[in-house]
Amino acid sequence: MKQAFICDAIRTPFGRYAGALSSVRTDDLGAIPLKALIARNPQVDWGALSDVLFGCANQAGEDNRNVAHMASLLAGLPIDVPGATINRLCGSGLDAVGTAARAIRSGEAGLMIAGGVESMSRAPFVMPKMDSAFGRSNAVYDTTIGWRFVNRLMQQAYGVDSMPETAENVAADFGIGREAQDQMAWRSQRNALMAQKNAYLEAEITPVSIAQKKGDALLVNHDEHPRETSLEALAKLKGIVRPDGTVTAGNASGVNDGACALLLADEASAAKHGLTPKARVVGMASVGVLPRIMGIGPAPATQKVLALTGLSLAQMAVIELNEAFAAQGLAVLRQLGLQDDDPRVNPWGGAIALGHPLGASGARLVTTAVNQLQRGGGRYALCTMCIGVGQGIALVIERV
Repeated sequence: MKQAFICDAIRTPFGRYAGALSSVRTDDLGAIPLKALIARNPQVDWGALSDVLFGCANQAGEDNRNVAHMASLLAGLPIDVPGATINRLCGSGLDAVGTAARAIRSGEAGLMIAGGVESMSRAPFVMPKMDSAFGRSNAVYDTTIGWRFVNRLMQQAYGVDSMPETAENVAADFGIGREAQDQMAWRSQRNALMAQKNAYLEAEITPVSIAQKKGDALLVNHDEHPRETSLEALAKLKGIVRPDGTVTAGNASGVNDGACALLLADEASAAKHGLTPKARVVGMASVGVLPRIMGIGPAPATQKVLALTGLSLAQMAVIELNEAFAAQGLAVLRQLGLQDDDPRVNPWGGAIALGHPLGASGARLVTTAVNQLQRGGGRYALCTMCIGVGQGIALVIERV
């Protein structure tokens, strides 16, 4: 079996909801890191790409009609390079990386691009068709996040809890208190601000130039979501599910815009195109869990990928755990026997601080993990996420 190597990885800054990137169409946003890969690797024969795989969770607006291929064409990749869009909701970008690696390892591909894109600011409202001719009742759904067009059988069997409600369920079922959640949120913000101050994230971000009606273009070159805060400030926030709830806007991930792309190759293709492997994809695994506690998904997914690869948590130098909510992040860590403040977990900040543009987040986890291994010299990194409707996904990489 061949090995799949990550040779380059780049992303846009992550923008706030209705923030600096909100004027950029989703397909144009997806093209930005692809253009950056092309510019950073001029020696590559891009016609040799086997496929472009992008994760995207929405696909109801400007990301419809296969945003992976649209972004590929907009970026200027050759017309005969195909593309496919993967939807595993929050895990889509991570799935894209693992799926590209599987294609390479099987020998069916030599050179691949994988990543993801999401513009949550530009997610449209949608309307169902009428149930009958000349019907006078209808509904409008916001596609930014969560359920729409609910199947009543699904609702009866599993419930259709909103994402914050699933986090409250996890907090109740696994005994995760408000203070511990705010502590995780504060660590996430502190670590992200430290990483920005020390320019750790610069290596993985390509600036986005946005034309203005008047004057010079706006250059967005850093993540918008991180903010200065304190435990005292976080403690004052009210619950977003219910007033006495533990899940708040401060200990939950953001609603964000962003895109990310990674270049993967087997050993022969890397040599042929003058690429330097940075990390090897060791393995990926996914699991299903109860939808009402979807946030616990990374725990069994991690156990599954470790069993698959024959590795242990003790061998992981870096753990990139997507912080959909502090409640689920803490429940996962405790289920895995890790301390709440394990220094290997999100050392450059997590999704609470950096943001969570759904389809792009998993690719961002891998990109950040590659850079952390390169900077710190560790050998293995774990990237793992929870997924709406009840799944978990985990992927392990090794520095080379």
